[in-house]
Amino acid sequence: MIIEQIYTGCLAQGAYYIESAGEAAIIDPLREVDPYIERANRDGAKIKYIFETHFHADFVSGHVTLSEKTGATIVYGPTAETTFESKVASDGEIFHVGKVSIKVLHTPGHTIESSCYLLMDEKGRNHALFSGDTLFLGDVGRPDLAQKAAHMTQEELAGQLYDSLRKKIMPLEDSITVYPAHGAGSACGKNMMKETIDTLGNQKRINYALREDMTREEFISEVTEGLLPPPAYFPLNVKLNRTGYAPVGQILKTGNNGLSPKSFELLANETDAVILDVRHHRTYIQGHIPRSISIGLNGSFAPWVGALIKDVQTPILLVAEEDEVEEAILRLSRVGFDNTLGYLKGGVGAWKSAGKELDKLESISSKELFDRYMKNNAIPIFDVRKPSEFEAEHVTHARTTPLDFIDQHIAEFPKENTFYVHCRSGYRSVIAASILKMHGYHNVIDVAGGFLAMKDESMPTSDFSCKQLN
Repeated sequence: MIIEQIYTGCLAQGAYYIESAGEAAIIDPLREVDPYIERANRDGAKIKYIFETHFHADFVSGHVTLSEKTGATIVYGPTAETTFESKVASDGEIFHVGKVSIKVLHTPGHTIESSCYLLMDEKGRNHALFSGDTLFLGDVGRPDLAQKAAHMTQEELAGQLYDSLRKKIMPLEDSITVYPAHGAGSACGKNMMKETIDTLGNQKRINYALREDMTREEFISEVTEGLLPPPAYFPLNVKLNRTGYAPVGQILKTGNNGLSPKSFELLANETDAVILDVRHHRTYIQGHIPRSISIGLNGSFAPWVGALIKDVQTPILLVAEEDEVEEAILRLSRVGFDNTLGYLKGGVGAWKSAGKELDKLESISSKELFDRYMKNNAIPIFDVRKPSEFEAEHVTHARTTPLDFIDQHIAEFPKENTFYVHCRSGYRSVIAASILKMHGYHNVIDVAGGFLAMKDESMPTSDFSCKQLN
């Protein structure tokens, strides 16, 4: 028996490959499926089943394409409804893969069809739990994503999740290995650990949601507390996963379209496309196309695209290094952004050679900011980290304007006076500054290195218990 976690860091997503006696199963595959087929070929195995733990909201799964290429059966848990051919399993139904067995545990709460898959080894012993978004390491799945589809409140879904955990998962042996669908950084939970594999016994000890003495009311209160609104693209990804989608190869072929500076500019004007610069954020600062948005491939690229570009149908024009164009199109497609029109051939260099204007973003070091702050601690500093990061510790007198909801905070930024934006280490603040510049705020200054560098300079800080001056 082989179990392999195939983890994609930028999505904080775990897919799984299971092989036994020449047969294989894939759990929660990404949209690009060739790596799973190649993995099975290396073992001389045939992919028999594709198990989906639920209709994913944060990425487009590869189940439809993988089934078409391999003939494998797509399996969902009870109550799932699809427009493509699939097997809707019964609670407790068992599937055989070589010499091992996989049992369906229906665990509604995150979504109505959410299910975990219990792997039993060659001797019939419970070995591993593929817990999807029902149970994360350090957390559980948020219960607010399926409210409309389920015609239930988040509190009602949270109650279902409490029952699922107590009745289906917590009675299992402590020795079982837990393989979740996501890790730290995913928007599907709020308190996930950075580790991606653990034992169920350890989770029973440390996961707040698995406390033995926890009442149903306490669980509902704690699980629903502090939930931020989900990204706008989530429902659209659910729809694609339920109804199907275009093959990723087709998306790559359409988007990998090199455009001259003249054609690029003309297409941008004709279509109102978002000009998306995916180069490293420090490179973007030095020179970029006016009104372009910086979301670098070096960070959590796809989730930030989904959070900040509200509609997956939005046309996108790419500014990228030549060897990163295909990677950018692929990663956009993972979250359902399939409308890439092309990329600037020759990049910023070609744009400049064509005599077209470049813009720059002013950025200063944490030392420079410290010197300015010590002369005048009322200078406007905006913190674009998540609210929980800000509450834990922030620069005294700084204001919180989380990047996730930057559009809701636009009016809070000064139109005339210079102001400063920072995040934890520099990636998110450049995204924020690029969006502000797109809205006409050219008086923004980025703080390189973010809060980490500012702390090294001994900037005065406060926590949420301290009074914030606005």
